[in-house]
Amino acid sequence: MKAGLPEKEPRILAKWQADDAYGQLRAARRGREKFILHDGPPYANGDIHIGHAMQKTLKDLVIRTQSLLGKDVPFVPGWDCHGLPIEWKVEEEYRKHKRNKDEVPVAEFRAECRAYAQKWVDVQREQFKRLGIGGEWDKPYLTMDFSSEAVIVTELLKFAASGQLYRGAKPVMWSPVEKTALAEAEVEYADIVSTQIDVGFEIVASSVAALVGAVAVIWTTTPWTIPVNQALAYGPEIEYVLIAFGEQRVLVAAALQAAAFSRFGVVGDATGGAELAATLDPGLRRDDEGGVIWRGLGAELAATVARHPLHHLGGFFARPRPFLAGDFVTTDAGTGLVHMAPDHGEDDFILCKAHGIEPVFAVEGDGTYRTDRPDWLWLLGMGNVISDKLNNPQGAICSALRDAGALLAASPYAHSYPHSWRSKKKVIFRCTPQWFIPMDARSIAEQRWESEGGAVNDAEDSPMREGLTLRETAVAAIADTRFIPEKGRNRLGSMVAGRPDWVISRQRAWGVPITLFVDRKSGAYLNDAAVNARIVAAVAERGVDAWTEEAAQGLLGNDYNAADYERVTDILDVWFDSGCTHAFVLESGRWPDLSWPADLYLEGSDQHRGWFQSSLLESCGTRGRAPYKAVLTHGMTLDAKGFKQSKSLGNTTDPAILMKDYGADIVRLWTATSDTTEDHRIGDEILKGVADQYRKLRNTFRYLLGALDGFDEAERVAAAEMPELERWVLHRLAELDVELRARVGDFDFSGYVTAISTFVNNDLSAFVFDVRKDSLYCDAAGDAKRRAYRTVLDTLFHVLTRWLAPVLVFTGEEVWGTRFPEGGSVHLLEWPAVEAGWRDEALAGRIARLRVVRDDVYLRLEALRRDKTIGSFLEAGVDIEVADEDLFVELSTADLAEMLIVGRVTVRKSGSVGVSVGPVGDEKCARCWRHLPDVVVETGLCGRCASVVNG
Repeated sequence: MKAGLPEKEPRILAKWQADDAYGQLRAARRGREKFILHDGPPYANGDIHIGHAMQKTLKDLVIRTQSLLGKDVPFVPGWDCHGLPIEWKVEEEYRKHKRNKDEVPVAEFRAECRAYAQKWVDVQREQFKRLGIGGEWDKPYLTMDFSSEAVIVTELLKFAASGQLYRGAKPVMWSPVEKTALAEAEVEYADIVSTQIDVGFEIVASSVAALVGAVAVIWTTTPWTIPVNQALAYGPEIEYVLIAFGEQRVLVAAALQAAAFSRFGVVGDATGGAELAATLDPGLRRDDEGGVIWRGLGAELAATVARHPLHHLGGFFARPRPFLAGDFVTTDAGTGLVHMAPDHGEDDFILCKAHGIEPVFAVEGDGTYRTDRPDWLWLLGMGNVISDKLNNPQGAICSALRDAGALLAASPYAHSYPHSWRSKKKVIFRCTPQWFIPMDARSIAEQRWESEGGAVNDAEDSPMREGLTLRETAVAAIADTRFIPEKGRNRLGSMVAGRPDWVISRQRAWGVPITLFVDRKSGAYLNDAAVNARIVAAVAERGVDAWTEEAAQGLLGNDYNAADYERVTDILDVWFDSGCTHAFVLESGRWPDLSWPADLYLEGSDQHRGWFQSSLLESCGTRGRAPYKAVLTHGMTLDAKGFKQSKSLGNTTDPAILMKDYGADIVRLWTATSDTTEDHRIGDEILKGVADQYRKLRNTFRYLLGALDGFDEAERVAAAEMPELERWVLHRLAELDVELRARVGDFDFSGYVTAISTFVNNDLSAFVFDVRKDSLYCDAAGDAKRRAYRTVLDTLFHVLTRWLAPVLVFTGEEVWGTRFPEGGSVHLLEWPAVEAGWRDEALAGRIARLRVVRDDVYLRLEALRRDKTIGSFLEAGVDIEVADEDLFVELSTADLAEMLIVGRVTVRKSGSVGVSVGPVGDEKCARCWRHLPDVVVETGLCGRCASVVNG
């Protein structure tokens, strides 16, 4: 039972490599029905973790079980190679050596990024292969291959040709540390403590006379956005009140006045040294109607105008701040009035733009305020806009508001806040010019999309479904897709239904460029098929380095002057890259065995907002449908206590260590037995349980190999001629065959392995093997029952070896090769032949009833053995009395002594029902150990054993 997997598995891997096992399988399945699982690309950045190991193994289970069914299942693994994580790592090395990335030629920097990615591709490839994952490892796909980059550019230009691109200034999630826009999938949330402030805006005009001179109060947890305020938003249906507060009159939502006035008592550090901002007049208590100067619905605020608290600074701050109706304003928290900074909020941007208020682009890419405007000079030197230094109650902004008499409250506030998942630093919403794919624009034949400069592009009709927007096309595609589990449909559907326009531009160096020329006068991007063809050809030849200022005129050709065009220098979001993998892997022809669309995409639940979605949108925008027929989602791998694994907690599980200690087959069995549709756990105790389950399966194979030694076709017995126990085993195989095919169809590998293990442990090891060991060891070689049993064992060997080979890839190969050294690889075999005609429900019912009797008798025999009345069951005799005629016949016609493994069984028809057990009193056969009346004392053998020995 010492499997020695860590030592054996590498030798088996080496043999597969030498024999080109994957190539043999491709040749064996050529011309068969195809099944295409398109591999979602892991990031080429560091060693694989246990989540990678689980996911790739899960994919391999799909591939191998589909191949077992006889399908042609090519698998091309791939890697995501562009983007910020790799760029960030290269920059870290620069910082260690005090080099400035901006001073390095961009081509040299990209070359270092490419080398870094290739290094980790090579490392991860070997780690995945060690898990027994089969595939096109010598010819994987990489997003940084020139051919891949050329197709990505082609896909981008398809969007451009159909008018599905525009450049606009909108607030996007921005990392000041990494100096680039981020996608939602690149953001994680963490709890932080910010400064919450209540700020008063003096009302200077209103159709409600009582409001003039009063203070409209807003609440925010981002003080740094106050300087960029351009308006105030109110809810038209919300009730507002104007209340006297000291010498001030304060406007807040009625539903929030108690909470707001509670905060107004504190300015400064709430942990100590607080100073009162004002004292509430006892005669004007906030819950006293007499203290309310005015009460009305928000709709009455329509003509109200306030001024910025810092209006005395002049310039931008001196502009009036209008009140605007916003349907997003609620009374969940704050004051019921929301300050609008179109530079830093999507709702803010949309509402302000609708009223002609444009962003001012006050914040630079590194998170500092602009230095070219006098308005902001007072903030210079204060550092990052999200730094504690700038935003704490004693920071520059709160101090300026306090000096202006506008800070009513400031205190710490704990909440969840977005961070870059790479740098782990806070992100901000920042309005910058970016390139977008619109979600709700219809085909260009119905609607034109305007760029920021007001220009309109002539374009072809969109390839999306007729009359539908990209969002509507994607929603329709989701309805046409199978989801496993089904809840994935709602998760992806809700994300697509609510997402904003797709920001596809990034301000970095390592990625595929947005290969567009923009007319400097009109602002329209050039849409010329000949130019596009030259761009694609150049990228295919030289990669992303082909997009340079020096190459611009050659790409434009003789019809255009490069001086008239801006060459876009942004790169594509890496989610656009990976969203195009279906195009350059399934359609390119580089892997002719593949086809489009894929039968299955399989990734973690986090990819509903990542690869599943970007692939869906890219394909719907260029082909009008999803690139997949089905989507299988797995949960996240947690530690044994159910906590998320992280290096900081020290609870990570390294698959390399697991394979060194246990072997890859244990990792594979853990994957197959986990309910991967939900979050699942791994830990020492869990793995010990998996190892125990493995040992039971391995022991079954050892038993089969030993019991089948010397078996040949001359021994084979037809099913119809077998005893009922053997026919029942065939019946169970026929039942399992139906169940396991269904499990494979549902990709339910936990149910698949559980069904096999239950059969092996409960039906075979604990019953059939136990009952038939007497016949196997003691009957003559040519005995009909023994031959029938060995025939069934041969069938079990072929069936179980094939069924379990996709899970235990190394053990399956070892088992098969032990019995058939010249039989080739077990992984070339197909689903075992199991005859539906083996089903026999009547026989199954009979065996089930006999097993109930067996269980009842065993309880009584165990009591005798505990009392040391008997040493083994073979010393016992069993007397059964039954009243039912049918049961009497059923028991009388069964070989109960063999089934119960006792010396003898007597069944009598009686008016009562009962079972009695006791020592049988007969002599013990020295060969079969049964206590039988025909044992001859002189020879020590029973009649059967004497016959076998003598003859």
